[in-house]
Amino acid sequence: MALSGLISNELPLIGIEPSAILGFRDEYHELAGNDLKGSAEKIARNSFMIDEFIVREFKAGNIDMNLFTKESAKILLHAHCQQKAVASSASTIEMLSIPLNYKVTEIPSGCCGMAGSFGYEKEHYDLSDKIGELVLFPEIRNCDESTIITAPGTSCRHHIKDGTGRIALHPAVVLYNALKK
Repeated sequence: MALSGLISNELPLIGIEPSAILGFRDEYHELAGNDLKGSAEKIARNSFMIDEFIVREFKAGNIDMNLFTKESAKILLHAHCQQKAVASSASTIEMLSIPLNYKVTEIPSGCCGMAGSFGYEKEHYDLSDKIGELVLFPEIRNCDESTIITAPGTSCRHHIKDGTGRIALHPAVVLYNALKK
């Protein structure tokens, strides 16, 4: 519980990997035990994925839309499966829409097939590829080369590259790249 004295509404815990940060919100308070439950619940209330935090700050007026390019971009998003199950992809879509002319489309896929390290295991490799081929890989192969592919999950991005040859960027990198230089 080293974080319990540090994490608060004024100093939230922010993460870029959905499965890691959502573990604090969804599982940590159950694992902490009764004596630490209150502290774990405080951490859970103040844990945010980077996109949730940026959207919160944007809505509060702390991030100005004029900091970003006005150029157009098409973005294809593969949201992390744990993010879809425990939270939502809405904040990722909203964050990626801060640049005025960015148009975000979410791929109607479930899990990319990796499920963390599942797809890296020899006995699951073929199944992992088959899952990717259901929706995710064909959607990416069928999009225009100028479309930005984005996925918040590390293993999702690796699987997209291995399965399609396309580079998927983390949504925070897409937003960073949209900053006016």
